[in-house]
Amino acid sequence: MATRSRSRGPVREMLRARPGKRPLNLDERGASKTPGVNKATAAAEGARDAKILRDLQERLYAEDRRAVLLVLQGMDTSGKDGTITHVIGNVDPQGVHIRGFGKPTPEELRHDFLWRIRRALPPKRFIGIFNRSHYEDVLVVRVKRLAPKSVWSKRYDAINAFEREVSASGTTIVKICLRISYAEQGERLLARLRDRTKWWKFNPADLGDRARWREYMAAYEDAIAKCNTEAAPWYVVPSDKKWYRDWAVTRILIETLEEMDPRYPEPQFDVAEELARTKKTIAKTPPR
Repeated sequence: MATRSRSRGPVREMLRARPGKRPLNLDERGASKTPGVNKATAAAEGARDAKILRDLQERLYAEDRRAVLLVLQGMDTSGKDGTITHVIGNVDPQGVHIRGFGKPTPEELRHDFLWRIRRALPPKRFIGIFNRSHYEDVLVVRVKRLAPKSVWSKRYDAINAFEREVSASGTTIVKICLRISYAEQGERLLARLRDRTKWWKFNPADLGDRARWREYMAAYEDAIAKCNTEAAPWYVVPSDKKWYRDWAVTRILIETLEEMDPRYPEPQFDVAEELARTKKTIAKTPPR
């Protein structure tokens, strides 16, 4: 049964990047906004939403026919790890398949850029999470000029074809761009440096990426505009406020799974007969 708020409407509709249109300017528009909810309401809904998501995941796992792939992209400190902890942490880890993508290994570089992605796709019944993804090859590769434009510009079509194939195979793709502001990223980087326990998270190279902020925003805009399809839609989630990020991603997953409507399978045995057999074992000592 749908759990849509009467006053709010579907969160996916609010945060969906519109197919065929250039998306919002990621550097300017509302990374700190919280469309659809306030903090108090999000907190009040948290336990309920966690249970709904957990129940839907159990149905997906039991059905054993389809999968979900959650793609998380965002600038450094945008909250990819935090989203996994606070959203995916609410479901049964047995049904979760998490894969992170960093710098390609020498072996991966010997193959097409989608080779390592194909190998990491979730099996049926799982919720798969990509912490970064194949979009690195039209984001980082583009901004850092790791390949010429003649190479990376052809990857948009390759990505669309790949995602259509994955979707047709029974995996529902949900792509989330965690939108963080330049100012908020600066505060989070400073927070890492001020906390000894967070030093391991700080990478001096992040400041080089920060210096290319506008180039990254242009690359994100193009990636979203050119690879935003019905088979694999993009959602842009304001992420300056962590509580909103977690609420929005949870709701997007819930609405996606509710639309899929996974069903518990019919038993391959006679329930009445097995119930009677089981009752006979009650209050008896174990067999010798």
